Amino acid sequence: MAQPTPTFLEELVDAARGTFALLTGNRRAPTYFDFSQRGLVSSFIAFLLAGALSAYGPRLLGFSTQSGAAALGLLMSATLYVLQGGVAWVILRQFARLDGFVPYIVAFNWINLFASLVTLVLLLVGAGQYATIIVGVAALVVEVNIARLVVTLPPLQVVTFIVAKLILQAIAMGLIIAMVAPDIFASAIS
Repeated sequence: MAQPTPTFLEELVDAARGTFALLTGNRRAPTYFDFSQRGLVSSFIAFLLAGALSAYGPRLLGFSTQSGAAALGLLMSATLYVLQGGVAWVILRQFARLDGFVPYIVAFNWINLFASLVTLVLLLVGAGQYATIIVGVAALVVEVNIARLVVTLPPLQVVTFIVAKLILQAIAMGLIIAMVAPDIFASAIS
């Protein structure tokens, strides 16, 4: 008999368990994610929700934002996502591990949703100044554990994978800021 297809809510709950397992380094983390084609589509829905939460969540919670901040946030998220996915694909191809690309994307997409939710909660409780640091450190731990536990890369490849992504993120953020808000970029340099 065929197994019933899980609902999006059931996948969300499983992905939340998987995210916590990745945060704590639990080796069972991959078992919580659906790496099938259906799971990949669901993870993209989660990523789109994450983008909407990041872009519009602060305003919906009553925080004042600059005009165009949501559009800029969406542009930055989309650009970083495409670049990170591209770097992941290139690196996994170099490692002859393209079999790990879809699992990486699925886990990464779900992680983005939960990172957006945690960031909004931290803003809501008044920890806005610490939200970026807390979520950034947690994201780094989760990224390492995705490479280690989901993609199953050996330690040296995990380091290469993470360093390449961090370098790309820094360059991409600098370029985006330089193009969109050159005054911010100029004041940061001087």
